[in-house]
Amino acid sequence: MRFFLSLLLFVSLNSYSQWKDFVISVRGDTLNRVDMKGKKQGPWVVNVPDLRGERGYEEEGYFENDLKEGTWKRFSLQGVKIAEENYRWGKLNGRCRYYTYNGGLLREENWRAMDPLRQYDTVAVYDIKDPTKMVGEVVVKNEGISMRHGTWNYYDPVEGVIVQTEKYQLNKLVTDDGEVIDDELKPMGIGKGKMASDTAGKKAMTKPRAILDYEKKNSGKKKIKARDGSTSGYQ
Repeated sequence: MRFFLSLLLFVSLNSYSQWKDFVISVRGDTLNRVDMKGKKQGPWVVNVPDLRGERGYEEEGYFENDLKEGTWKRFSLQGVKIAEENYRWGKLNGRCRYYTYNGGLLREENWRAMDPLRQYDTVAVYDIKDPTKMVGEVVVKNEGISMRHGTWNYYDPVEGVIVQTEKYQLNKLVTDDGEVIDDELKPMGIGKGKMASDTAGKKAMTKPRAILDYEKKNSGKKKIKARDGSTSGYQ
């Protein structure tokens, strides 16, 4: 019996020796592991306290070589889920959902992460009216960030119904007519933008009134950095 217990202790200590740092949960799980190279690995739980009027939160997910990978869930300190994000290569990828502190769904985003080992990547493009139908592929230069790609829905958190929808193709807003708006600054709630022919026979973009008003209001101001899906530290 004494030999058996000693063997178990040896196996336990040997399994921990590969980690530079870690914590043991109340269930005996090994969490928040840091390997001998200082990289975060495996399941993590991160607790952020209230600070200067900002609400704290707790998030849980999986690290792979210091990068977030797979599904990460964020909860209020009262245990209410306020976000569910998906990551690949440490960047937002796929569907992400955000909730109020009462649990109501606020918005649903879709992102496309880029492979950091490739200078260029090929991205499939789908029909804006039929998301199951691929209409082509586009070669994109990898700039090290995630791209808004797909449908974004905004909800009434009380009624649970969609109040606004935006569609993106490789970080560019797409109108209901399938036209791509390539402006750098785009406010929320953009209507339809249509193409109009000018006297030279070239195609010119007729900007929606929302964009024109926004540009006029912010003329001369410092450009606003848009959410690009990149992460710095914890989300």
